[in-house]
Amino acid sequence: MTLTRDQEVWGMALWVEKHHGDSGRDFIDAKIEQLTRANEPDGVKLWQQVARRLEQLSDRTQRS
Repeated sequence: MTLTRDQEVWGMALWVEKHHGDSGRDFIDAKIEQLTRANEPDGVKLWQQVARRLEQLSDRTQRS
């Protein structure tokens, strides 16, 4: 089974939520900062996408 890129990003967001909980955004921000310093724009873009998915997950749980 091959995952789409969107499925991979959602999987990463779920992993962050499971392993980092309320500090998930801090974890992602640190990853983005690290990748920015390493001049890795593709990595920055990926983790920004993960951050958006994590935000959507957070919005979902707050409304439930």
